[in-house]
Amino acid sequence: MPTTPAPQRQIELLASGELHFDRRNPRLVGYGIEASTPEIDIIKILWREMAVDEVAMSIATTGFWQQEPLVVALEAKKWVVIEGNRRLAAVRALLNPDLAAEVGTEWGKNLTAKVRETLAELPVIKSTREDSWRYLGFRHVNGPARWSSFAKAEYIRFVHEKYTISLEEIAHQIGDRHRTVRRLYRALMVLQQAERAKVYSLEDRAKKNLPFSHLYISLDYDGFQNFLKLSSEDEESATPVPEAKLSQLGQVMRWLFGHKREGKQPIIESQNPDLRHLDKVLRSNEACRALERGSSLADAYEQADPAKDRLRAHLLDAKSKLQSALGVITEGFEGEEDILRTSGTVAELADKVYEELENKLRESRAQNSGKKRRMTDGTV
Repeated sequence: MPTTPAPQRQIELLASGELHFDRRNPRLVGYGIEASTPEIDIIKILWREMAVDEVAMSIATTGFWQQEPLVVALEAKKWVVIEGNRRLAAVRALLNPDLAAEVGTEWGKNLTAKVRETLAELPVIKSTREDSWRYLGFRHVNGPARWSSFAKAEYIRFVHEKYTISLEEIAHQIGDRHRTVRRLYRALMVLQQAERAKVYSLEDRAKKNLPFSHLYISLDYDGFQNFLKLSSEDEESATPVPEAKLSQLGQVMRWLFGHKREGKQPIIESQNPDLRHLDKVLRSNEACRALERGSSLADAYEQADPAKDRLRAHLLDAKSKLQSALGVITEGFEGEEDILRTSGTVAELADKVYEELENKLRESRAQNSGKKRRMTDGTV
């Protein structure tokens, strides 16, 4: 468990109008938020992307819960909300009919006087980012109100670099027992390395939302690690992928996230089984080449098996289907010529497969026999 579960400060009240949104909030990473971004744009993003309507419904019904204070830090002479931006966005819309209309909510229309009174001044704990990182990390990285994996990784990077705190200490302070901190950090370093090397840009991703979890989970697989020659997460390297493998890194990013300008969609639709399938593909040069040529993940995955295994599987599959067909002839065949012609084609293909296999066997036996004779004669 974290050594500091919450900032140890007294709860105070501040006028809601004095509070400002945190433009460095990890939730907002990837949405182009800058220091000059207008407050209305931040509110719209929070409302559209982070289910603020649910928060607004709760507050409109029962009022702002005084036992759940915002955490604020005084920065550039402004009280910045470093914990509770969704709640602040809800309060803004509940108190402002024009804003409520813009974000499309009606929860503020019939607020009781008692509820409205709780929104005029909000409970806050005055702190600093450095004093609060343990609490925020526990709450959002490893706790009950978890951020997206990308937001978690960005927050870990911020604490690690800003306050020179080791990943081991961060993990200890937030109660991480599953190496989540190290795994998230390495994945973020891989992503940033791809952008620095200009082999991939997040702006080129095919979909609006970034499935960052695909990346950090995939890097646990041996196939991905060997394909990229990835350094161990224990090294805490800012360049986990060697320079010689940067082109492969760009390719992996395209497979995971797609590429908008190139018109490529990601081949990963769901982590299970797609990540396991891609992991197997990366272990086979033939399967990788198929994927690079534009084959589907399913086709490339099939080619990841040795040719003899694929041949055996195809034959067993054909045998099974023919046995099933044989079982329904009595009920399913009433003299249709197309079915009979299809059966004839199947028989011809079966004969051809058998002939090819037989010829291959004779050639193999002849080669082995010649080799044995040469060994006996001492010519080999």
